[in-house]
Amino acid sequence: MLIYPGGGRLLVTLPFTLGMVVPIVFRRTYPAAAFAAVILVGALQVLLLRRPIGADLSVLIMLYTLAACRPRRVSLRGLAICLVGAAVATWRWHPVHPVDGLYTVGVETALFGGPVLLAWLLGDSARWRRGYYQALEEKAARLERERDAQALVAAAAERARIAREIHDVVAHNVSVMVVQADGAAFALDGSPQRAREALGAISATGRRALAEMRSLLGVLRDPASRDVDLAAGPELSPQPGIDELGELLGQARAAGLPVSFTVSGVPRPVPEGEALAVYRVVQESLTNVRKHAGPGATAAVSLGYAGEGLVIRVTDDGRGPAVPDGTGPDGDGHGLTGMRERIELYGGSVRIGPRPGGGYEVVARLPLALEPA
Repeated sequence: MLIYPGGGRLLVTLPFTLGMVVPIVFRRTYPAAAFAAVILVGALQVLLLRRPIGADLSVLIMLYTLAACRPRRVSLRGLAICLVGAAVATWRWHPVHPVDGLYTVGVETALFGGPVLLAWLLGDSARWRRGYYQALEEKAARLERERDAQALVAAAAERARIAREIHDVVAHNVSVMVVQADGAAFALDGSPQRAREALGAISATGRRALAEMRSLLGVLRDPASRDVDLAAGPELSPQPGIDELGELLGQARAAGLPVSFTVSGVPRPVPEGEALAVYRVVQESLTNVRKHAGPGATAAVSLGYAGEGLVIRVTDDGRGPAVPDGTGPDGDGHGLTGMRERIELYGGSVRIGPRPGGGYEVVARLPLALEPA
């Protein structure tokens, strides 16, 4: 142990002080290395000096940092090293001679070890709190990302639904208007009265198409502004369903397409969403008949109510589409895709293809638990 006169104490302890204070600067960046450096200097101090110095507090600071920044398995080793070091320092600086000295060593060991244990507990608690808050932040960020992803999926699904609705409305009504316009042009010279009737049908069909378009586009508007408009004006018309099939078939007959309609089984109420799907299936099928079946074709629409659900069948005796998938030479298949998506949304299936005896057919099945009559 070093023996030094009173005036030389500062000169002797200065290297130990610097060796234990300088690593504190790097404790955040290199907690384990800084702790090891302080412990090494502290061990030399215990071996060479005869009393503690103020820089020994850096051991508590480094232990706290180690417990706060590194895993518990690492900080527990640091705690054990500090407790052993406290016991060794007490034994070196206060040798045991009489019996009462043993009591003094025990008290001093507790005084050295108590702050060491407290520093470790505070550091470990800080690490746990930081990990807990970090986990909460990560969970919040993950939930926010999931919410944004769900919003994107919902927006995409809504856009697809609106696109299907607009396609069905526009394709059906425009096809009717084209047929009526061709008829009006053909009858303009020979039968002005029939030409006027065709022009009237075109006007009525255009108004109906505009009304349906307004109804569809209403879902894109701001709910607050829509409520104001509804309060100030007439309500938007409801979405069509099975009850509106008669008007749809009458419109097809007025456009020159003979259509028969049959119902088998006991008609029962169908939920609104499924009823809209049935209406759109019939509407798209009749539109395709007018576009691809050729002149002189007839169509038949049937609804079959059974215990397992509802079967929608639309057949024609025309020449059928020019391509196997039923889109036609000028079609893009959006109508048939939308038809399948509508039915499959409710767990149903759609079969589209040529009939064995000629013509084309569309068969859609909705395996629903129909509401009681």
